[in-house]
Amino acid sequence: MGNEWISLGQDLYKALLETALMVGVSSFFAIAGGVPLGFLLFAADRKFFWDNRFVQASGNFLVNLIRSVPFVILLVVLLPFTQIVLGTTIGPAAAAVPLSVAAIAFYARLVQGALYEVDPGIIEAAQAFGASPARILGVVLFREALPGFLRGLTVTLVSLVGYSAMAGIVGGGGIGDLAIRFGYYRYQSNVMFITVIVLVVLVQIIQSVGDRLADHSDRKGI
Repeated sequence: MGNEWISLGQDLYKALLETALMVGVSSFFAIAGGVPLGFLLFAADRKFFWDNRFVQASGNFLVNLIRSVPFVILLVVLLPFTQIVLGTTIGPAAAAVPLSVAAIAFYARLVQGALYEVDPGIIEAAQAFGASPARILGVVLFREALPGFLRGLTVTLVSLVGYSAMAGIVGGGGIGDLAIRFGYYRYQSNVMFITVIVLVVLVQIIQSVGDRLADHSDRKGI
């Protein structure tokens, strides 16, 4: 019995590292790709700085297309692309590819929404002081929308934890893979229970840290 729990602990530790790898990589690309894309969709709106309906329509279509596909299906659809990029479709690194694609589209929409929530009077005041569109977008709007960005990032991270659990279906590893291999296929309910508890604790930590950072950023902006 003792050896069984030791083995489970080792498997759980490995699964946590794999989940951290998947979520960490996809979070990086969510920020690196989602923030510029969100700003682009916002700026291309004809009511603001850059009237380009083609860019806005194309960007909105692409984001909506990715977000409309269930993640399990997106995993399978992107297998050829993952094979080209990494040379394999198995493991947490491979699962991070579709996770990153989904995360970029998801976070870009949240960034765009946070920018729309900024008081238009702030934009008008910055324009009245002669600020350039680039400065308004990169400094004024970024500072004002930062709490919304952080809250959106928290939502994205929580979603990525759930998506990473699904990655176990196609051999992505992580906590989801552990739950499927042992908790489901081998009917080990204790493993399933432990993995659920770990996921709940992980999500609670992410949500708590994200809320604190957003509140701190909001107070600094006042």
